[in-house]
Amino acid sequence: MARILLGVSGGIAAYKALELARLATLAGHGVRVLMSETASRFVGAASFEGIVGAPVLVSEFERDPMRGAFPGEQAPGHDPIGHLELAANCDAMLIAPATANTIAKLAAGGADSMLSTSFLACAAPRLVAPAMNDRMYADAATQANLATLRERGVVVIEPDEGKLASRGEHGRGRLPDPERLLARVEAELPAGERPWDGLRVLVTAGGTREPIDPVRFIGNRSSGRMGIALAAGAARRGAEVTLIAANVSLPVPAGVRRVDVETAAQLAAAAAAEFPAAQLLLMAAAPADFRAADPSAGKLARAEGLELRLEPTEDILAGLAANRGPGQTIVGFAAEHGGDAAGRARGKLTRKGVDMIVLNDVSDPAIGFESAENEVTLIEPAGETHVPRGPKDAVADAILARVDALRAARAKA
Repeated sequence: MARILLGVSGGIAAYKALELARLATLAGHGVRVLMSETASRFVGAASFEGIVGAPVLVSEFERDPMRGAFPGEQAPGHDPIGHLELAANCDAMLIAPATANTIAKLAAGGADSMLSTSFLACAAPRLVAPAMNDRMYADAATQANLATLRERGVVVIEPDEGKLASRGEHGRGRLPDPERLLARVEAELPAGERPWDGLRVLVTAGGTREPIDPVRFIGNRSSGRMGIALAAGAARRGAEVTLIAANVSLPVPAGVRRVDVETAAQLAAAAAAEFPAAQLLLMAAAPADFRAADPSAGKLARAEGLELRLEPTEDILAGLAANRGPGQTIVGFAAEHGGDAAGRARGKLTRKGVDMIVLNDVSDPAIGFESAENEVTLIEPAGETHVPRGPKDAVADAILARVDALRAARAKA
């Protein structure tokens, strides 16, 4: 996997960098950590060292026991200059959190610390994740410094909006969650580092809304979380991902192109346009099965009763599968509710002509719509695979791993 150089500057959000280092290490990346002296007031070097299995450097005059190597690599025979060697060996460098002071130094080309000298010497993709009080972030000086970094090709990961460190304060300036930071770094890694580099993946997510009148609609409870997790997982593997999002309020994963739709007809049109170029379709969206046959152009007045005639929407997945080209892999999703859920899902597998159906039994409220966790069964012509309950990103990784196996087996056939 990749070699990630993580710089940690002195802000309260430095604690999130510990989780970022853990996630990156679990993902198989080699991680080295640089800290500013101020950062050590918030988190300890020993914590990072225990997570990544490598010494943390604070001073540019400090000798690197690993001589610029990353975990799992052989250290060179000579003793190189630490801040130059680490910057030369990394595949990407991220500073998170990046304080207003650090951002100002980087924009000015300063080189007065291990962080700034390494950043200046780094030719790999460089990223900064600002984290500070909202007024400091909004100040013209900070915005000008960030604009300067962007002009030089540095990727700026925008901060989130929410509660800030100061009690009672709310605004834009929060360091994004570690999962998002890691996904953004992985999206910037050079080609050839990830197993799905060049693979074109189309993901659908969310639930459609079929209008009854301009303010009312028929819909379902799908939040799009599973589709978002699949898109993020595919992007982490290096794929070129397009996400067709039906009424999804969640942010788009790093490195993913998003197409927004509302109705089943719009979803069908967008999928038909994008599918021919895709090598893998993950149809996680939940299109409404019915729509109003004659939606009103104006808002319907409140009445004692309303008769509504429904008509079926088109079977988008079956239509795409019927027009599939050579080498295309199609995965459908089935939200079933108790009973013989597996039998119904297997019927869909055959009827729709797809390679796999991901069965989600939504009768369990703990893994139903809008839940952060899921538990699925992967239905294939040759058998079934149970994926135990877990966070949706972990379930997505299990699904993608099985898709990988399917594609590899087909390539050998």
